[in-house]
Amino acid sequence: MKTRDRGLHMVRDQRGMSMSVFIAVSVLALLLVAGLVVDGGAQAVAARRAELVAAAAARAAADQTAAARLAGQRPEAAAAIAAAQRVLADSGGVAGEVRFVEGRVRVSTTAAVDTVFLSLIGIQRLTGRGSAEADLIANR
Repeated sequence: MKTRDRGLHMVRDQRGMSMSVFIAVSVLALLLVAGLVVDGGAQAVAARRAELVAAAAARAAADQTAAARLAGQRPEAAAAIAAAQRVLADSGGVAGEVRFVEGRVRVSTTAAVDTVFLSLIGIQRLTGRGSAEADLIANR
């Protein structure tokens, strides 16, 4: 009887160990899924913010040169770039670059967000990117 009881006890211990491993793996998987949902959503918001700031900066550049374009004059690229850079500077947390290429102002932006769950696996920040451009010279 004693040998049989010992055998049953060992089977129960093995089941308990396999359940512990299963639970640990399940919890890890749930944390990763939560990380993808929560931190992925935060990255999508950061990308949307970067896109909106890029569009606002390109629009500011176009607005800055609107009077010259309406008068039939060539718009001043430096003034357009400065207007776009002011929007970037005022955006708070969105970094960007403004270029004047072939009669267009091109704005590229990035916004970063700290992770909540993915930091558990070493991913500390996620980045969202945006871009926009505006024609400053019509009929190129």
